[in-house]
Amino acid sequence: MHAGADSARHNRAVSTAAEITRFAPSPTGALHLGHAYAALVAHDLARSSGAGGRYLLRIEDLDTGRCRPEFTAAIKTDLCWLDLNWDGGLWYQSARLAAYRDALGVLEERELLYPCFCTRAEIAAEIGQMAQAPQGPDGPAYPGTCRHLDPVLRARRLAAGAPHALRLDLARSLLVQESPGLDFAETGRGPAGETGLIAVSLAGIGDPVLGRKDVGVSYHLACVVDDAAQGVTLVSRGEDLFAATAIQRLLQSLLGLPVPRYHHHRLIRDATGRRLAKRDRDLTLAALRSAGVTPAEIRSRLALV
Repeated sequence: MHAGADSARHNRAVSTAAEITRFAPSPTGALHLGHAYAALVAHDLARSSGAGGRYLLRIEDLDTGRCRPEFTAAIKTDLCWLDLNWDGGLWYQSARLAAYRDALGVLEERELLYPCFCTRAEIAAEIGQMAQAPQGPDGPAYPGTCRHLDPVLRARRLAAGAPHALRLDLARSLLVQESPGLDFAETGRGPAGETGLIAVSLAGIGDPVLGRKDVGVSYHLACVVDDAAQGVTLVSRGEDLFAATAIQRLLQSLLGLPVPRYHHHRLIRDATGRRLAKRDRDLTLAALRSAGVTPAEIRSRLALV
């Protein structure tokens, strides 16, 4: 479960300029060793970057059905136990809905969104009939059913109040976005482990949902809007989100938002190689703390010493 290989990459990622990083957990369960690693890496990147480095805590609590106040309280307890003191107040996404609606409004004005009335079952059925479904960062790519919906039928469904999501018209977005090519700076990917530029590929992604039926906004949109609003200069997160950077980079371009640098670190896995999950109760920080494990031992276990 050690992260020695990434520890060296993490050390190389430290910039000489002061960085603003963030740890952005969802309060849907207890934090485990994987969360501790993500929190520690983001913290260390900020603190080692100079006197102006800042480490922010953002609570991504848009999923009102699963997020609970007691989990938010536990997150704060765990971070304080690890001696990870964040700068400024907590940032709650649930208090930021107006900002996300404004961003959706900008995209709507540019005619880059369209309503999607498909259910998950309908999408799965259509994808199941395809010989080979393209894969995006969120799974099989949407086949574009509602993009070609008859305008009269679309207007009729909207007038009737039919539930719908808002999808980004990817093909149109690529035509109107200002940069001829999109890329982002990723630490540890260049020569000798330095920062390198990664070209964005949007092939096979389909039209991602930006306005969800249940919580009003998708992770992708909320993430880029908040990173810009908080002045984040270095996004540190797990390598499982590397593929999502393509969509988020496009949204930054379409919305005229600043582009941070990225550091996608390795995931912490158990002895069998399985990625840790919130169901791994024996590896939660609360359980380890109760068992007498110290923060210093956590750092050692994660090879961050």
